[in-house]
Amino acid sequence: MEKENIPVVIVEDNGELREGLAQLIQGTPGYRCLGAFSSCEQMIGQMKSLKSNPPKVVLMDIGLPGISGIEGIQRVKAQLPTADVMMLTVFEDEEKIYKSICAGASGYLLKKTPPSKILEAIHEMSDGGAPMTATIARKVLNVFQSSPPPASVDYRLSDRELDVLACLVRGLSYKMIADHCGISIDTVRSHIRHIYEKLQVNCKAQAITLAINNRLV
Repeated sequence: MEKENIPVVIVEDNGELREGLAQLIQGTPGYRCLGAFSSCEQMIGQMKSLKSNPPKVVLMDIGLPGISGIEGIQRVKAQLPTADVMMLTVFEDEEKIYKSICAGASGYLLKKTPPSKILEAIHEMSDGGAPMTATIARKVLNVFQSSPPPASVDYRLSDRELDVLACLVRGLSYKMIADHCGISIDTVRSHIRHIYEKLQVNCKAQAITLAINNRLV
């Protein structure tokens, strides 16, 4: 059975790295590079064609000229709602990690990540996961664990919804959540829609952030 070609867009101002990532993705079976842009402005200029052939994953640098990568996340989520954004950056400081996740990033990798791991992360994200470099995941936990306990809010999540939310926080894909809970992937998607509605969020990253910040799981 032929692998699905995961459509990917790259936004990276370093020309050598941008070209290398494009060749890596386009040259690997199961992946397809829809475009490689040097800035958010350049990507926005091609938004009409991207909307007609949307990516599943957008690899986004943070330190971009003009519109920053963090603001770029919001632009992507507003115009390409089915796309997940994965930061690919040199920045390891907690503030940028926190701002990226709050803006809607679903994954965070460092540029020193080996090419094979980048491909694995793209595949994981397209399957509903939230890949992060191990050191970044630890820093995310440190940020939220050092925050003061929030006021208690009852979001009226069912036990099953809490279980699914906990799986999202752990970075499990939809298929892995379905296997863990003994339900179908369509049922997982239904639970996640209800979770988003009850938490009043628009994406997986926001749900994970709220869940950790409010000690829901």
